[in-house]
Amino acid sequence: MRTLWLSLLFSAALAAASGQALAGETRARQILDRFEHANQWRDHVMVAAHRAGSMQAGKTLYAENSIAAVEGSIAMGAEIVEVDIRRSKDGEFVVMHDSWLDRTTTCKGEVVKYTLAELKTCRLVIEGTGAVTDETVSTLREMLMATRDRILINLDNKLEVGDLPGMIAVARDLGMAEQVIVKENLWNSQRISAVKAAMGAIGGGFQFMPIIADDAVHDAGFAETVDGAFSPRAIELINWRAGAEKLTETGGPLFSTRMRAAAVRGNWHIWADTYAIVNKPGGFLAGGRGDELAVQASLPRESWGFWADRGATIIQTDEPKAAIDWLAANGFRVPYADEARPAEPANTASIN
Repeated sequence: MRTLWLSLLFSAALAAASGQALAGETRARQILDRFEHANQWRDHVMVAAHRAGSMQAGKTLYAENSIAAVEGSIAMGAEIVEVDIRRSKDGEFVVMHDSWLDRTTTCKGEVVKYTLAELKTCRLVIEGTGAVTDETVSTLREMLMATRDRILINLDNKLEVGDLPGMIAVARDLGMAEQVIVKENLWNSQRISAVKAAMGAIGGGFQFMPIIADDAVHDAGFAETVDGAFSPRAIELINWRAGAEKLTETGGPLFSTRMRAAAVRGNWHIWADTYAIVNKPGGFLAGGRGDELAVQASLPRESWGFWADRGATIIQTDEPKAAIDWLAANGFRVPYADEARPAEPANTASIN
């Protein structure tokens, strides 16, 4: 009997220790586990906040690519923030989408013509309202420090492939390279070879995500070739709307049953984009089924639900809060260790 009680006490202590270890994991480590093991998390859709997540319900709340936007995305439970990287005149990596400062800051002119010290005088502006914030242009290092151990960060390289090693070096210096996702477009075997050489020169320890668009690639076989070359944990797939007025009914040639099977065999995520692009048709990257349909038209099932049904387990959006709320309410989110269970599935409108 004494042996039985000792055994039970040991088991209880082990369970408690395991629970404490899980609770003690950083949020980024929990997210990374889901990112690196797609097949174990096919029932969970991760959310990536485009340009750090500046919008809610069609209104811009934060300056894009700002640390304030990152804080908002972390608070709402997004798993990834996407930010854009450029260089200053004196070679520092800075966070800025446009090559010009005019739209998003109080300064005028090209980013590359300003030194870092000069960029630090440029205050970020909230687009739409024109409100000037107290935040200035961030360096890559500052942005990485804001996200470290809290959320994954996707660096959209606005420079050249040859600039990636420098970006990864900054992340390595902070001990967070594995929390960084970098990506490049792939469309043929020559491009695969060029990017593979660049990735090889950088070394390992970070996340590389290929991007494949259906204007150049028309079947899942290419993704299987890409998987063999890079063994990525996610592949970003783009269904160009290309001006068509009719919404895609299938997701295009890349969102096929063969692609979903390839993702399962390769243990990688299908990443879909629903964010808007200025001066382009709604849902330009998503066959018309973008954030506009989900939020402005109040048809989230036909946007986020459509892509989740076609195998997407990561969705990049300008509306991370609305996407998280809807996905959680409709059974597409699995709570993390420190989160409460979502409410029962909600009834939503459908045009099908």
